[in-house]
Amino acid sequence: MAGFMDILGTMMQQGMAQSGGKRMSSALGGRSGLEDLLGGLGQMMGGARTGQAPAAAASGGMLGDVLGQLANNKVAVGGLGALAGALLGGGGSAARGAIGGGGLAMLASLAFSSLQKAGQPMAQAPRALLEPQNEEERQTLENDAEVIVKAMINAAKADGRIDQREVEKIIGKLQEGGLTAEEKEFFLTETKKAGNLKDIAASVGDDIELAAEVYAASLLAIEVDTEAERAYLKKLAGELGLNSRITDHIERTLGVAV
Repeated sequence: MAGFMDILGTMMQQGMAQSGGKRMSSALGGRSGLEDLLGGLGQMMGGARTGQAPAAAASGGMLGDVLGQLANNKVAVGGLGALAGALLGGGGSAARGAIGGGGLAMLASLAFSSLQKAGQPMAQAPRALLEPQNEEERQTLENDAEVIVKAMINAAKADGRIDQREVEKIIGKLQEGGLTAEEKEFFLTETKKAGNLKDIAASVGDDIELAAEVYAASLLAIEVDTEAERAYLKKLAGELGLNSRITDHIERTLGVAV
């Protein structure tokens, strides 16, 4: 089975779009926010908790959402630290899957925040912000990563083509991390398929949490500088059942106009 968390992490670290890293940094508070985030995560990982939230969490926003939800999830904490390190230029040696876990945690926090702001609060914390307790829960996260990976690749085809240079860079990065033949075959096969928005929407179903994560991930996969890309995102939102209050918040947090 392809390691979808590994593939997701590489796509987010390497970027399917040049603006992807900048948008993730924007969501996590820019460079100073990322540095605060690393400090706060280090405090959590080191066990130096005094009952008060780390400074970055106290600032609210995406950082507060992330740090406030991750207290008991060391896997996601480590992954988010790896993601922040990668965005700051120091994440090249992160363990396989670590950045993917951090990316999934970031997307989940963004979904959580967006749904709250839109008046559709989730009944419980997003699953990517909770420590999986068994193999079934771990597989659920892997399934989520698969849907998001496919959605990012599909979005990259929105203007009728996919940048082969970006594909080659991602393949190269995956190979650095120990890409399996199955993972490479999956990724290449997906990039060669015709775009299919209906399949993406069907794989999400009525899972509003995953729908918001897919929309956010799609914004990381393209530049949004053509009418075809803008039309794709509007259609994607409709197919996923996301109203404009949810998508507007996601877009503002990532610093992109659709």
